Amino acid sequence: VQLVESGGGLVQAGGSLRLSCAASGIFFSINDMRWYRQAPGKKRDLVAAITSGGSTNYADSVKGRFTISRDNAKKMVYLQMNSLKPDDTAVYYCNADIMGPPIFRYWGPGTQVTVSS
Repeated sequence: VQLVESGGGLVQAGGSLRLSCAASGIFFSINDMRWYRQAPGKKRDLVAAITSGGSTNYADSVKGRFTISRDNAKKMVYLQMNSLKPDDTAVYYCNADIMGPPIFRYWGPGTQVTVSS
């Protein structure tokens, strides 16, 4: 089982990016999916999460600017990021609880997002 992120890059403050994460391999189902981020010298923090049924929650710092969504048929999760700020600069990681069985939490390798002022 693998998770691979895409869509990172360099954007000016106020701009938008859409991150994608694709799950591949042989497994039964995907439960919760999440986006984390880690800035240089800081710990990895949860940005947004979505359940298999579509319920979402967000870090306070991104509420109203970021939207998490998923396509269960395509085994993908997305993060639409609007009104980006320099403080959003980080490596963004996809994370998912995948039922093999057994259930296991997988991480993607990360994608860099850089927001210039």
